[in-house]
Amino acid sequence: MVGSSADRCRYGLPFSAWSLVKLADFLVAEGVVDDISHEGLRILLREEGVTFQRVKTWKTSNDPDYAAKKARVERLYAIADGEVIPEDGEPDVIFCMDEFGPLNLQPHPGRQWAERSGKSKDPNREPRPRRRATYTRPHGVRHLFAAYDLGKDQLYGHIKKTKNRSKFLEFCRYLRSLHPAAVRIAIVCDNYSPHLTTKRCQRVAAWAEANNVEIAYTPTNSSWLNRIEAQFTALRYFTLDGTDHASHKEQGSMIRRYIIWRNNHAQDKRLRDIVARANVA
Repeated sequence: MVGSSADRCRYGLPFSAWSLVKLADFLVAEGVVDDISHEGLRILLREEGVTFQRVKTWKTSNDPDYAAKKARVERLYAIADGEVIPEDGEPDVIFCMDEFGPLNLQPHPGRQWAERSGKSKDPNREPRPRRRATYTRPHGVRHLFAAYDLGKDQLYGHIKKTKNRSKFLEFCRYLRSLHPAAVRIAIVCDNYSPHLTTKRCQRVAAWAEANNVEIAYTPTNSSWLNRIEAQFTALRYFTLDGTDHASHKEQGSMIRRYIIWRNNHAQDKRLRDIVARANVA
């Protein structure tokens, strides 16, 4: 493609983004075609499977066990999606779990319905109100422990004042209580230190072994592999963007009501579009 870095260097062109106008002019100047309309070029690119896309950065994992961890997580997803039948000893229920936060009481930018601003048409119209950021609210922060049941398409969440190994295990015990003890479950989470088994603390491993639970860790710098991240994107869009809560009680109530709404409207088109767009695993 002409838009690649190598081609920009080869042709000495200063463009990092090519419009249809620039690309059409370039093709004519290079003698590739005598003439081409912008719509004709658009159709040609579409037929070749080329679209105008947003480029994002990507963090490469340096985890020495990257391949093995990724393969295990993908195997669990295949079980949850019904693509494979679990073998003996494999879990029947798959949760994706992570912490969301910190939840503070600062104003969050977002979009909402509001009266049109400006005075170009109505000289008596007031300017659109804006929220002033404040940094003097001595209310601390909260953390949302959340899990997504892939099989049931249900979201669960508890809000805590702190996030540590004790709170993590407390939430894991809640997830375990949702199914009979004979049903083996798996919890996919990242390698945040309170989730891990260390030489100083074997609590996570001991609890998991004693309670018929598998803890599956995503590789380092690979939180995108955890499907709950897409659910957090939807939570932020529907519930937190454009808010300025006065208390953690008010904010927590809104989050809990969102989880109830989300579980009762799992097929909502806007919700599914946001999750599908954010979900890369």
